[in-house]
Amino acid sequence: MGQGFAESGADLELVGIRKRFPGFTAIEDLNLSIPAGSFFALLGPSGCGKTTTLRLVAGLEEVTEGRILIGGKDVTATKPYQRPVNTVFQSYALFPHMSVLENVAFGLRRRRIADATGKAHEALRLVELDHLAARKPAQLSGGQQQRVALARAIVNRPALLLLDEPLGALDLKLRRQMQLELKAVQEEVGLTFLHVTHDQEEAMTMADTVAVMNKGRIEQLGAPSVLYELPRTVFVANFLGQSNLLSGPVIGTTADSISVDVEGTRIVVPRSRAHRHRGNVTVGVRPEKLVLGFGPPEESAASNILGPGRVIDVSFSGVSTQYLVAIAGVGTIVVFAQNIGTGPVASVGVEVWVSWRVEHGFGLEDEDAPAPKFPSDTDTATIAVQKKRALMSEFGDS
Repeated sequence: MGQGFAESGADLELVGIRKRFPGFTAIEDLNLSIPAGSFFALLGPSGCGKTTTLRLVAGLEEVTEGRILIGGKDVTATKPYQRPVNTVFQSYALFPHMSVLENVAFGLRRRRIADATGKAHEALRLVELDHLAARKPAQLSGGQQQRVALARAIVNRPALLLLDEPLGALDLKLRRQMQLELKAVQEEVGLTFLHVTHDQEEAMTMADTVAVMNKGRIEQLGAPSVLYELPRTVFVANFLGQSNLLSGPVIGTTADSISVDVEGTRIVVPRSRAHRHRGNVTVGVRPEKLVLGFGPPEESAASNILGPGRVIDVSFSGVSTQYLVAIAGVGTIVVFAQNIGTGPVASVGVEVWVSWRVEHGFGLEDEDAPAPKFPSDTDTATIAVQKKRALMSEFGDS
């Protein structure tokens, strides 16, 4: 299936890209190299510059400074239709009066490509929709329409496929299904995919490499697992998943670790996982790495301990339970515990300690970036906000 499409895509290189609009700079000195045949995601919040980057690559916007190279060829000054690029939008943009087959074959026929119908059938087989070739778009589900849009883009055999929030209009369950299908198609066709999204789960599920953008710059770039396990900045730590962040001065170092004083408690982080080793350092740990205890854990060089604290909120979500633990002087700590029993193991008001293995912590490179503090007697409004943020983060609805 899809043998005719198994051609390597082209690499993409952005060199010193700057894009200014009247009154503001959308992209500031962006350098990026995307290898041929890879699935690359640009991840970031609204207004970070990711969609502008995509439009620059497609030729829909002109760069203020810098160069764009596709397959080693400088395309900075070429028109959109002259670039070996196709784009899949969130809106699908299918022709409602045409059949699915006619939609996919449309571009080929306009360019008088031989056997447009055969090639369109091949692209539809690739996305497992050839059996619906005679239907009109209105007779298809949202997920099926998105697959038709994907087939229409792939059939042109672009060197580079741009995906602009392609799954944003789908419901959560279908979006997760489509994430896996889209990744499978990319591996089958071997094209270079550049995917723009604000959805952290989407980027991490599909991409080989993720670049987290913030204010027109790339904050961090790497494999999804590396970005999640070892974020460099407060922004990345909070945008890609959720983190408990604690700040304090470095009070000791060894060949293997640094020790940070967090409100009188020594927190140890491996040197290899800390981006700064002196001065004030913000350290972090992911909520699912924490262990709840109902008494003081036995002190160990392999673990960090915070407490005592008090559970101020419990949210059961099926797979896991989220606990908010208020610790005097430290703030509110978020704990995700997998439900391996029959449900939550702690209730509101219970005194607890939290602990985590030293190798699960990380140290950020930001200077003077204290973690947000919440009073130990957190009011109802603050709990609601924290709960909403945590749930949004867990379900990828950022």
